[in-house]
Parts: sequence; structure tokens; C-alpha cells
Amino acid sequence: MLYKIVPALRAAMNASSLSFSESGQADVTLSGVTEDNAIEKVKAASLCGKASVAIDGLGVFTAKEAAEGRLSGKIAIVTGSAQGFGLGIAEEMIAQGANVVIADLNIDLAAKVADELCKKNGAGRAFACKVDVSDEASVEAMIEDTVKAFGGLDIFVNNAGVLKAGGLEEMDAKSFEFVTKINYEAYYFCAKYASRVMKLQHAVAPDKFYDIIQINSKSGLEGSNKNFAYAGGKFGGIGLTQSFALELVEFNIKVNSICPGNYYDGPLWSDPERGLFVQYLKAGKVPGAKTAADVKKFYEAKTPIKRGCMPLDVARAIFYIVEQEFETGQAVPVTGGQVMLN
Repeated sequence: MLYKIVPALRAAMNASSLSFSESGQADVTLSGVTEDNAIEKVKAASLCGKASVAIDGLGVFTAKEAAEGRLSGKIAIVTGSAQGFGLGIAEEMIAQGANVVIADLNIDLAAKVADELCKKNGAGRAFACKVDVSDEASVEAMIEDTVKAFGGLDIFVNNAGVLKAGGLEEMDAKSFEFVTKINYEAYYFCAKYASRVMKLQHAVAPDKFYDIIQINSKSGLEGSNKNFAYAGGKFGGIGLTQSFALELVEFNIKVNSICPGNYYDGPLWSDPERGLFVQYLKAGKVPGAKTAADVKKFYEAKTPIKRGCMPLDVARAIFYIVEQEFETGQAVPVTGGQVMLN
């Protein structure tokens, strides 16, 4: 598989990203490269600064110029990024120089998003990939597709998640398992395969750092009434973050969680038909509220900063984590002060 060889080549070439073709001219040709000897082969070939390298049996890999910005030269995956919070995060990351994989179950929408991002930021800067994060084989295929598109991986943003609320008497086992599989188990799958690429790159370029970032929730910092499936998975996610951080630190892979407050402008809350503001209005959850806007104001007032969390707020936390080499295993709150650490 490409993802077991090409990231080592990218690191040896010191390339921000690589384009792939099955044939063509190259500055250097390597023969006899396998998954078992890829690290030794590329390290011995003095490839730093080479514009293109051919690997017999695989194809030709050509270095691409990096875009400018805080994430210049970085390759990133954002799961669940065809819409909502994930889309906003991907937009901010690509604007800061990253090449971004729009990984989503809705491949048609992901492809549309990637096309729009390329038109705005430059050809080849975004790539759409279908993934079911709850399926291990699908996650592995996503990593393979990413390496084929860009040559490696520097930042993995584990954003895909689901919410299904309900108390002990309302929640059924099937729903509980669904929420847990997406919000907890899928994080394990993604960290497993993302870290494989990063380890390869580290073996060739040991001074560089890589990041796995879980988009958690304020519900990972405090319990959530009648929402235990979601909060439990998010609490567990922070446990995974801390454990992965300890295991992967020797490879310069930092692992952190970001715990955002509520994204009130997103479809979960603001959808005019099914959004939580409308649901809470109909349920009479906010005394005296006459419109969905009244409900929104009530919830915005819960934060000292008096507004909901926005994708840019989370993106800035991502930039900090990537730039800060002396931090791992943390849960960074981005809640407007609604949840404060003890």
C-alpha cells in the first residue's frame, strides 16, 4: 500500500506535498523498494531537494510548492468536514496554507466542497474522500487515498461525531452503541492509521512534529443531563487522547483534544425545522420564549462572552496546538468561559 512507503519518500525529499502519476520522467528512480525496506532505501538515496522521484512498481512522485500561512506545508485530514463545524475548520486550515482532505460519509457533498475550496485557494489544495469512521477498513482506505493525493499526513483532525440525547428510560442499546461507536471507537481507528503515516515520516525526519487532534466537546469536561451517551463518549475520548499522547510522544506525534462550546449557528441548533432551538421552543424548555430567536438568546447568555462557539474559534485552537511543540495529552477548552477548568 502507498501509505506504507510514500510518506517516508516525502520526508526524505523534504517536500510539503507530493503529486502522483503512474508514469513519467523523474530526477531519480528507486528500485526494489518494499514496505519492509522503504525507510532504509529512501534515507540512503540522498533525496532531499529532489523535484521528482520514481519508485519502480508504484509510480512517479513530484514535489509541490507550499502555500503560505500558519499551516504552510502541512497535509491535513478533517473528518466530517463536508458541512457544519468540520467544514468551517477545513476552510480556516486551507486558508492558512494547509492541503486538506475533506473526509465525509456524504461523498457528493464532500466533492462539491473540495471543488469550491480549490477554486478559492488554488488547484489541488483540497481533496474529497468518502469515509465511514466507524468502519476500520474505510478509515484505512481514507489514509491510503490521502497519501495518494498528497504524499503524507501532518495533522489529523478527528471531527466526525454524532449526538443522540436521551435519559436512561429513553435511550435504547442500539442508539447508545451507535453514538459510542462514532464518538469513541472511531477515534481509535483514526489514530491507529493516521499515526502509521506519521511514524514513517518521523523515521526519516526525526526533528519534525505531527498532530492528532480530537474535536471533543464541553460535554467531555462536565456531565450532560439526559445526554449520557454523548458525554460518556467524549469523556472517554479525553482518556484516549491522554493514552495516545503517552504512546506516540516518542515519534514526535502530539495528541490533544479541543473542547468547544455549542455551535449555535450550525444546523444542529439552527435548522429551521429540526434544530434544537425549534425543538426546545416547542417543548417549552425555555420559560417565556416565544420564538426560536428567544431560545438562542437564552443559551447565548450562558457563556460569559455571550455568544456561541464558531469554527474560527476552534481553528485558532488548532493553530496553537500545531505551533506549540511543548504540549501533548491536553483537553483545551474553547467554551467562552461556560466551562472553566478546576
